[in-house]
Amino acid sequence: MKQGKIAESVLKRSIFKQLHLKRPDVLLAAGIGEDCAAFAVAEDEVAVISADPVIWEDSLDGRCAVHANLNDLAAGGAEPVGLMLTALLPPEIEEAQMRQMVQMIAQECEPLQVQILGGHTEVTDAVKRPVVSIAAVGKAKKGMLSTTTGAKPGDDIVVTKWIALEATAKLARSRREALLSRYPRHLLDDAERFQQYFSVIPEAATAVKSGVRAMHDVTTGGIFGALWELAEASGVGLEIELKKIPIRQETVEICEFFDLNPYQLGSTGSLLLAAPDGNRLVLDLKQQGIPAVVIGKATADNDRVVINEDERRFLEPLRAGVQVYGMEFKI
Repeated sequence: MKQGKIAESVLKRSIFKQLHLKRPDVLLAAGIGEDCAAFAVAEDEVAVISADPVIWEDSLDGRCAVHANLNDLAAGGAEPVGLMLTALLPPEIEEAQMRQMVQMIAQECEPLQVQILGGHTEVTDAVKRPVVSIAAVGKAKKGMLSTTTGAKPGDDIVVTKWIALEATAKLARSRREALLSRYPRHLLDDAERFQQYFSVIPEAATAVKSGVRAMHDVTTGGIFGALWELAEASGVGLEIELKKIPIRQETVEICEFFDLNPYQLGSTGSLLLAAPDGNRLVLDLKQQGIPAVVIGKATADNDRVVINEDERRFLEPLRAGVQVYGMEFKI
């Protein structure tokens, strides 16, 4: 495609035609010449915003980026409303590829009642691969925002679903041929289907109703990174039982193959929670069909400890260079 702004005819047939969802609270959305979007909030509501970029290798990257942004809103106690997309595309890209990218994003958003509000699309030789910056907007009731700063000593620490879902799905897809040398095809198929669990919107909504004190979605740096960030933000210590952290067997097998630590892998789809009554929260989530488990407690000191039988390991801040797949593991 030619460098510069996308032609109006291409915008109409390959972008706007792929956007079907229209929310009643969206007042201004994507269209020719529209450079902003607007949505209505009630007097007792506030607007909530999150943003993250993605280097687009395939549809799984885009899917993960969409949910990472929407999960940020959900973990903040907000209802996602829409996405703004800025796409920088290399000249080698074909219109059909761009259309597929938009279709994939729209297909992920529509079941969640999230509207594509607008954005900007441009072809430039400044990038070698598509780079898409996603800004997610939502709304929450005043006084109902949830942050990572709310955990208190004595709170139960709860994790939903399973850790390392994102990295497991990506590795099962991108390294399939290597993995097939050891594992059956059905195991890798099951692992790749972990992408169905990427959204934490349902569990976040349940947790807010259940009286959760703090929420944090588990992404880059894995469960260990998320635990540190929640404790640091809240000014509490932690005592976590390693064997209580939920993990799928597919993840265990794939991590063993690549000699990766699953507790430091990208875990989009898992939500970390602090609640005064973790068992009640787990029961509330179970009633909604969402698996969750209490993995430990917040403490009054500054020690953040992971306990594995007689061994005690101190958590550390996430260091520079950590990749979504694991500690400096490149694909």
